[in-house]
Amino acid sequence: MLKTLGIVQACFTSQHFRSIACRRIGAQSLLEWVVRRVTDCTRLDGVIVIACKRQEHRCIRELIPSDVPVFVGDQPDALHRFTKALEEYPAESVVRVRGDNPFIDPGLIDRLVTSAQSQPNCDYASYCLQDGRPAILSPVGIYAEWFRTSALRRSVRSAKTPADREHVTRYIYSHPEKFHVRLIPAPPQLDRDDVRLTVDMEEDWDNTLAIYDALGPESMDWQRIAGLLDQQPALRQRMAALNRTCVKG
Repeated sequence: MLKTLGIVQACFTSQHFRSIACRRIGAQSLLEWVVRRVTDCTRLDGVIVIACKRQEHRCIRELIPSDVPVFVGDQPDALHRFTKALEEYPAESVVRVRGDNPFIDPGLIDRLVTSAQSQPNCDYASYCLQDGRPAILSPVGIYAEWFRTSALRRSVRSAKTPADREHVTRYIYSHPEKFHVRLIPAPPQLDRDDVRLTVDMEEDWDNTLAIYDALGPESMDWQRIAGLLDQQPALRQRMAALNRTCVKG
């Protein structure tokens, strides 16, 4: 059994994700780019990709490195898919990453795993915003989550609402009275209203390519990204406007 398994969630449940995952960052598809960044982590003992439907397998297989396994789950919701994947690829704990987050940061993942493993009773760990919310709920889009497999199995038995079944960790972090939740302060340079590194809209993709072109593939850690944005007020203004639009929407 692995100690910590990285899982990249790549379910093509929408046309948006299907088209985004195939787009290119340099010579790689977005999905391959994300997977390779996760495999760069030093605190993970393995990485797999989860797909939702069997017909997705060939497409995903063509987009990611050949040595990364793909688990295909036809289960009715994400919680079931993750538990079935962990039956095939057993691990004590998991780091979950969305497959459409190009700025996922290996250094922040390694720090997260180290922090979680330093607390023997920890069930869930992630970064948090200044207001106390898990940072995965923000539009920054560089954060992962760590959780213990035993906590996931407990949540499968207890989660009832569609939202809790489809958002893998929502039930765990929403019930700190049932689970030991550890939240680490997010880097303040990125915990602000005018930073947006998720890819949900077409302009987000344009911003992604602008950052990639400015920094290059070897300098995409969060510190350099924060430094670049600090010198680009016009770009931050566009990001702030998108954040306001999405909140209103």
